[in-house]
Amino acid sequence: MIFSKKLIAILALLPGLALAAAGGFPLDQAPERNSLTSLQNGAKLFVNYCLNCHSASSMRYNRLRDLGLSEEQIKANLLFSQDKVGALMTTALRPEDAKAWFGVVPPDLSVIARAKASPAGTGSDYLYTYLRTFYKDDTRPTGWNNMVVPNVAMPHVMWQQQGVRTVKMVDEKDPHDPSKTVHKFAGFEQVTPGTMSATEFDTATADLVAYLGWMAEPAQNTRKRLGVWVLLFMSTFALLAWLLSKSYWKEVK
Repeated sequence: MIFSKKLIAILALLPGLALAAAGGFPLDQAPERNSLTSLQNGAKLFVNYCLNCHSASSMRYNRLRDLGLSEEQIKANLLFSQDKVGALMTTALRPEDAKAWFGVVPPDLSVIARAKASPAGTGSDYLYTYLRTFYKDDTRPTGWNNMVVPNVAMPHVMWQQQGVRTVKMVDEKDPHDPSKTVHKFAGFEQVTPGTMSATEFDTATADLVAYLGWMAEPAQNTRKRLGVWVLLFMSTFALLAWLLSKSYWKEVK
């Protein structure tokens, strides 16, 4: 009984622990943007803003044909650093240069949408919140900081689209110790406008996150469709097996 109570208490604390691990900032739910148009736009954003520093070494450009793009469209609009459509999505940035400029080597993004999943939210929720919570911070080497990952090494690559924002903090009494004061997040303040409205930027970010989620498992839509047919087959088989069993045993008293 004591063990059960302890187990229940630990399970109840897991979401809070996961939130703390993510910097204590609540994650927003990423919108569902799984249409081919959204995924194509996300692929364009990925190539233009992410692939300069990050690689996706498990993905080939020609896999984008699954998104309805022809090889000619891939070559004309998305293939900048490679000559062949069958090449891997790698970056020209050398690891030693990345280490010198950012302090860390940018991670490979092939499966980042799956790697960031936690009890606090899906990997898409994490990325969607992370990409939308950059703010100007002149104390940081890059000039930018992030609410999800405090003291982040990555600069805000889409700042021109979102505009420049600063963070607003308020001082409140610590609920556990009234003698102490804590800083609490109170929102963002827009300093200069971006080329996109807030709604447009959120939509573009959702498209990029949707593409990252697709890239982590390009066959996921096929898997889900096959899963439906497998379940239907198993259900039909179970029904036939039950009817056959009923027929065999109907004469048994």
